[in-house]
Amino acid sequence: MRLILLGAPGAGKGTQAEVLSKLLGIPTISTGNILRAAMKEGTPIGLQAKAYVEAGQLVPDEVIIGIIKDRLAQDDCAKGYILDGVPRTIPQAEAMEKMGIAIDCALSIEVEDQVIVDRLGGRRVCRDCGATYHMLSHRPQKDGVCDVCGGEVICRKDDDPETVKARLVTYHRETEPLKAFYAERGLLKAVENQPSAEETTAVIRSALGI
Repeated sequence: MRLILLGAPGAGKGTQAEVLSKLLGIPTISTGNILRAAMKEGTPIGLQAKAYVEAGQLVPDEVIIGIIKDRLAQDDCAKGYILDGVPRTIPQAEAMEKMGIAIDCALSIEVEDQVIVDRLGGRRVCRDCGATYHMLSHRPQKDGVCDVCGGEVICRKDDDPETVKARLVTYHRETEPLKAFYAERGLLKAVENQPSAEETTAVIRSALGI
């Protein structure tokens, strides 16, 4: 199965992608993870991406498409894949179609904006290993210290409430139109966010018939 996950930043796409990857035995291709690794390493493309992310803007198409093209050529994508965080714009989606990237379903997770702001505002990550926490539902055992590796647990710049609001404005303007793009192709399935990740997974499995 070849899936695209759509939804606002913080909608839970990464969590659901991980579950679906295990269920279906296919890799998740997350541009967010790839870009964060590049930003941490300070590569030229990482520094470019960092400036856009911290301003609450989208990373340019040429950066995203280049990363995805290389990744989907790898052997583990032969039986399918889950795209998380790409495409983010209609031009990206059109470029992917021209590249012959086939999609079976575009799954959109629907979450209200205020829920997103509250959710991301409490999110924390380990500076060293990337483990994730939340100040309401999953705090580290010791404040500011990662349970996994002992690294510093921080609030990323792109999780700051004002940055989140800017990202949501960008999402509604640039990315949300993709729902209509894929609906026109008969590929869109929209699911409402549920009270828990497990309940959301159940709704998604029903929608996909898995």
